[in-house]
Amino acid sequence: MTQRVYSGLALTGPSLECRPADVVVERGRIVSIEERRRAPARWICPSFFNAHTHLGDTIAMDTAGGGDLASLVAAPDGLKHRLLGAAGDADCIAGMRESALRTIRGGTGGFVDFREGGARGVGLLRGAVSGLSCRAVILGRDGGEDAADGAGIASTRDIPGYRDVAERVRQRGGFVAFHAGERDADDVDDALDCRPDLVVHMTHATDAQLRRCADEAIPIAVCPRSNWRLGVATNSAHPPIARMLELGCRVLLGTDNAMFVPPDMAGELAFASVVYGIEPAALLHAGIDGAAVTGTPTWLEPGAVASFFVVDPSQAGLSFSRDLVASLVRRLDAGAIETNVFNQ
Repeated sequence: MTQRVYSGLALTGPSLECRPADVVVERGRIVSIEERRRAPARWICPSFFNAHTHLGDTIAMDTAGGGDLASLVAAPDGLKHRLLGAAGDADCIAGMRESALRTIRGGTGGFVDFREGGARGVGLLRGAVSGLSCRAVILGRDGGEDAADGAGIASTRDIPGYRDVAERVRQRGGFVAFHAGERDADDVDDALDCRPDLVVHMTHATDAQLRRCADEAIPIAVCPRSNWRLGVATNSAHPPIARMLELGCRVLLGTDNAMFVPPDMAGELAFASVVYGIEPAALLHAGIDGAAVTGTPTWLEPGAVASFFVVDPSQAGLSFSRDLVASLVRRLDAGAIETNVFNQ
């Protein structure tokens, strides 16, 4: 029975309490967190969890093209769908695997992906992540819901029969997520009526809709960089992250379409910190908490799955940080990550 010990300043529990400790791992789980008087110059942080991706879009990365949200990403004729339809299986798999590897290098231990292309598309993503040390929660679309971990449903205005899809997936114990409130607030209430496990975007949600998310414990995955890139947000009121937190919503972070934004959670955290002015601890919590929403929390605490990364601050000019959490949110890059311990 082999134990591994990781020593440093550890961000422990859901409160991310910083303390010098030895994190002891055995058979993929944290068996103890032991206090120590002095810790080596290493930071130990729970792995990020990307609460919303479209990794299939990697094959269309930075494609030149303008237009509004619908012309770029709406099915069936949006630019991304035309490019996905023209791509071969091998290229799709290679692109998704490349993006998954990037997420891992950046300290992300898992992600929730909305996967186009029916059962075939789900199978391609499963193949792309096979053997990798990350947890992929795959939500199918276009008839692929039953082959996946659940349903990743677009706006209710775009999907006939969305209620039947959500109910069928829920009856078999699958995960149900919706895009909602990205363009406007008009599709939010219909999505919430389906009692989803997750709603994505809520960029233009009203206070009443946000209160409903808080009251009904429906988590919200926000994707700030994508919203700005696609022109549905132009200021810190959209998405209303500060208001979400004020009202008691459970806020998560995602990166959305790999076509427009890299699946890099450190970049998402830094952007949100600058543009939205949210306290670093709240943002870091949002960047980690998606794992708990999908059933496998990865906080640093005894009994939890071991899913964390170790940072060498001297490798990223962080040795003089006065606030470990703030520096992780504002300044982390993959080169500072010395070790990933992902046992998902």
